[in-house]
Amino acid sequence: MSEILNGAFTTFRRYAKPLIGVMLAVQAVGVMIMVAAIGVTVAVTQDRFAALFDLPPGEEPDGADVAALFLSFVPAAVLLLVVVTLGAAMIAALCPAVVQEAVVGRPTTFVAMWSRAWSRMPSVLGTLLLTGLIVGGPILVLFAVCIPLIVMSADGSGPPPALALLIPGAFLYMPVAAWLMTRFSLAPAVAVCEGLGPVASMRRSSQLVSGGWWRVFGISLVGSIVAGAIGYAIQLPFGFVGMISLFPAMAESGEGNADPEKIIVGLVVYAIAVLVGGVLSSLFQYGFPSLVNALLYVDLRMRKENLAEALIATAAATAGAAATDAPAPPPASATGTDAG
Repeated sequence: MSEILNGAFTTFRRYAKPLIGVMLAVQAVGVMIMVAAIGVTVAVTQDRFAALFDLPPGEEPDGADVAALFLSFVPAAVLLLVVVTLGAAMIAALCPAVVQEAVVGRPTTFVAMWSRAWSRMPSVLGTLLLTGLIVGGPILVLFAVCIPLIVMSADGSGPPPALALLIPGAFLYMPVAAWLMTRFSLAPAVAVCEGLGPVASMRRSSQLVSGGWWRVFGISLVGSIVAGAIGYAIQLPFGFVGMISLFPAMAESGEGNADPEKIIVGLVVYAIAVLVGGVLSSLFQYGFPSLVNALLYVDLRMRKENLAEALIATAAATAGAAATDAPAPPPASATGTDAG
């Protein structure tokens, strides 16, 4: 475990420029898309905002207006889900590509990693969607069956045991979900490193994990916990800065003489601080677990398929190419060693 985690930290540090660069680019594109979508939605629904907030004193907004405004933001919410999923697939494809270069000591660039991750992103996306469907499908069916029965039982017309079925069923399914997630956890690395499709990558991941499930589960779990803790530590100072920016406006608001401009400025500073902290923390929270899983993939192939010999040969070839490309040493006479 310590070697896998140390390897992930070392890879993150040595390949920080292409790794962080691609992740920041992915998040920047996602943020721009979402800002544009929300801006368009707000511009189109200005009349609905007026129907809710520009009301005479004492008048309550109509329920139909509230529902209409809520539904107006549904397309933006769907777009947000799509953008987050594509971004996660891009990062899940990026980390194995970086590890593939790191294990043989090859340098790489932002452009090379972006191209490599982009080319394998469809297959990685397929593995993520299929894994989510396989793991989350049964629990969604359970909720789809039990929730309507619970709602019906509120007036005494439905079966009351539905709630007793939902909670134990969800808890009993958690070990099965963990087992499935671990079996397919190496599928993104397989899709990138071996160039397989989604189904073949998931089948290959299951084969590699077979016989070492507890080891893969334990190391992956610890990697996720470490990433979450470090990400929280990164985000915490930004949250404090945002809260401090709100204190003056909130104090004036409590005294009844709030300045709207100060409140707006405080909210803007708070939103920017939280956004920056979230972006910086997510670089580690998303990247580190993927690096751990990619190194687990390499480790299992070394143990089961003798991958080490191929990696040593590739590293030797890389070192030989670097030596060939290096400038030739000066002649002996020029260095003073040929005294005659």
